[in-house]
Amino acid sequence: MQPEPASSRRSASILADDEPPAHELIEGSGRRPIIFVCDHASNRVPRSLDGLGLADHHLADHIAWDIGAAGVARRLARWFDADAVLAGYSRLVVDLNRSLHDAGAFAEISDGVLVPGNIGLGMEARGARARDVYHPYHRTIRQRIDAGTNAEQTPVFIAIHSFTPRANGVERPCHVGVLWDRDPRLPLPLMRALREDPDIVVADNEPYSGRHPADFTIDHHAEPLGLAHAGIEIRQDLVRDDVGQEQWAARLADALRPVLEQEAVYTRLTAAARVPSDRQRPIEYSRARWPAGETDE
Repeated sequence: MQPEPASSRRSASILADDEPPAHELIEGSGRRPIIFVCDHASNRVPRSLDGLGLADHHLADHIAWDIGAAGVARRLARWFDADAVLAGYSRLVVDLNRSLHDAGAFAEISDGVLVPGNIGLGMEARGARARDVYHPYHRTIRQRIDAGTNAEQTPVFIAIHSFTPRANGVERPCHVGVLWDRDPRLPLPLMRALREDPDIVVADNEPYSGRHPADFTIDHHAEPLGLAHAGIEIRQDLVRDDVGQEQWAARLADALRPVLEQEAVYTRLTAAARVPSDRQRPIEYSRARWPAGETDE
């Protein structure tokens, strides 16, 4: 994780005292060390940033957050009695799933929409957002990992996202995608379980790839420590309301439960046991070819 600039630590907070904190933390019992994270849980913008100059309808759209993902993550955390760390502010304030060195961390344009509050953003302003929103989120994730780690076990790490049904003129008919790279312990049985329902189209490393360097949170927290992990992407029109969120959380819980009962997922995966990242693995689909799309994750 990038260090917090000393100059930004001395400046005033971008969050007012009566505004919510940088993230929401749900603490499980610790019976099984499972951590759910939701990088794009909220579309909230600190009052000091004046909505980033965007109209309300843009802040309600997918460019500002992963619609429905927070509701799914909260339900899964409750049902598994697990930890969850959910972003408290919009990805347009700072994208928690990007390195701070990535141009996408402070997006000036998203899905064709200019973000006035991010155009020409100076280092001091970037530093303030990193200090008040980005670093607290990632520090808490690391603390929950440390709390769930001992000589006998390590946590399972699951990131919950959602994706827009249409991007760059391409329809996305898939219902859910599972993202992963070199550790197959969680994603492969999860996909097999989800594919038992013939009405669900399940994609492997689509509409985004777990091998892409922009997948920062998993790359930064789970992979270096050898934690069993997966990224889960659900199509947003399926989880826009409470009914959809309940249905998809239940579906994922049913698919996850058998693998989360296996002791092997609570151990570190050694470097030697990891699948080579450059192998040519065919992408599999349960029903139909999945059209590739540009990232809006």
